[in-house]
Amino acid sequence: MMWNDYYSWGMPMIFGPLMMIAVIAICIGMMFFMLRGGMHRHGSGRDPLDILKERFARGDINQVEYEERKRLLQA
Repeated sequence: MMWNDYYSWGMPMIFGPLMMIAVIAICIGMMFFMLRGGMHRHGSGRDPLDILKERFARGDINQVEYEERKRLLQA
């Protein structure tokens, strides 16, 4: 085993630069993930009453369903 600057602990000199590239790639991947919304994309963050109004306006639910669900949401 060689004990000089090129082969410390038996690892080749290429290990350091490869680890540096891996860390940089992970950082870039994390930034890309966070800029695209991360895990918070699933929820819209809108008020449930606003969603109910939109569904009623589109005709997805009738007036009786709208009034009942509105009453439940406001309780």
